[in-house]
Amino acid sequence: MIKLLNEWYQRHFSDPQVAILALLLILGTTVILLAGDILTPILAAIIIAYLLDGAVYWLYRHKIPRFISIIVTFSAFILLVFISLIVLAPLIVRQAIQFMREIPSMLAQGQAEIMQLPNKYPHIVSEKQIGDIMTRLQSQVADISQKVVEFSFASFIDLLSFMVYLIVVPLLVFFFLKDKEKIIIWFTKFMPRDRTLVTTVWEEVNSKIAGYVRGKFMEILIVWVITYITFLFIGIEYALLLSFVVGISVLIPYVGAALVTIPVAMVAYLQWGYSSEMMYALIAYSIIQFLDGNLLVPLLFSEMVNIHPAAIITAVLIFGGIWGIWGVFFAIPLATVIHAVINAWPRLS
Repeated sequence: MIKLLNEWYQRHFSDPQVAILALLLILGTTVILLAGDILTPILAAIIIAYLLDGAVYWLYRHKIPRFISIIVTFSAFILLVFISLIVLAPLIVRQAIQFMREIPSMLAQGQAEIMQLPNKYPHIVSEKQIGDIMTRLQSQVADISQKVVEFSFASFIDLLSFMVYLIVVPLLVFFFLKDKEKIIIWFTKFMPRDRTLVTTVWEEVNSKIAGYVRGKFMEILIVWVITYITFLFIGIEYALLLSFVVGISVLIPYVGAALVTIPVAMVAYLQWGYSSEMMYALIAYSIIQFLDGNLLVPLLFSEMVNIHPAAIITAVLIFGGIWGIWGVFFAIPLATVIHAVINAWPRLS
């Protein structure tokens, strides 16, 4: 066994290039696992800088000096944040609070519908089964209510952190954009001189991650706006809140669309019942999801991320379980890193 392990190690790690790459991956993973919470504002600033760097480069390519491009792009970013906090966030929060207040009446209406099932389908559903279901539902609702109360208390503490991030993150974004080349040069000073494999993997991964982050942001924005306009035209309640949730759901490929179908269908049913309006809402939602998956995603990402759907879902489950929402957002880029490393490894044999 020891001989086999030694042969495996010599075959895969005898080359210094592979050892350097493996060491960097281990160090990066360890730092994120142990200090992920502390590094949250830095990670957020890096993500935003990735988004804005494309706009800076586009302006610079059109003969605008880089510093002026940075100022213009950063000012647009600050304006967008200001509009989101002053206009959009209060509307979404207001609809969310209103939705939470109406949950008891929704549950009562749903309970009334469920209690009629034994009369309509006596050979399929019994009153005892309905009673057990209602008992479990009431228990789940009590747990959810308790979590909402706990979240409300915790949100006061989180508000302080949010205010700090609101100042720190934009400053970091500005300096990351302004001193991008200096930061890269400083970082490379700590790297070994012979880093051909690391550079090859990084160039491939960097281009894909940058494109993925920008593409995913555009996908969220486009799906959100189109869904909001559609829901507003149909007249469904909580149009802004539901469209926002639909937009965010694209972060979780395949699974997100299925999960968001539940609140959309529930709100449509409680508003219109089994009617043509409800069917129109569900059909419109299905068309949006179809166009997103079959037109928008190929248009935005093309061959940027060529990974099997099963691997994508696995990556979402694994990295989402480790890093929460950040893991979900970066599941595909992280899977791309692993894919690039695996592709580079056999070349050393």
